[in-house]
Amino acid sequence: MTGEEVRKLTDEELGEELKGRRARVYQLRTQSVSEKVEDNSQIVRTRRDVARLLTEQSARARAKAAK
Repeated sequence: MTGEEVRKLTDEELGEELKGRRARVYQLRTQSVSEKVEDNSQIVRTRRDVARLLTEQSARARAKAAK
C-alpha cells in the first residue's frame, strides 16, 4: 500500500484497514514462531503499512485540531 493509496481512503476505511493490517502482523508473528513463514519480508511490509496508516491518521487528526 502506497502513501497515495492511503490518502485516498476515508477515515472509516483507514480505521478498518489499520485494524486488518494489525491483525495480519499478529498472524505473521505467531506463524513465524510456530511454523515456517514462506516470505519473512511480509512482516516488514505489513508493519510499514501500519506505520503509513497511523501517520495518515495522526496527520488528519492534527489537521482537524488546527481548524
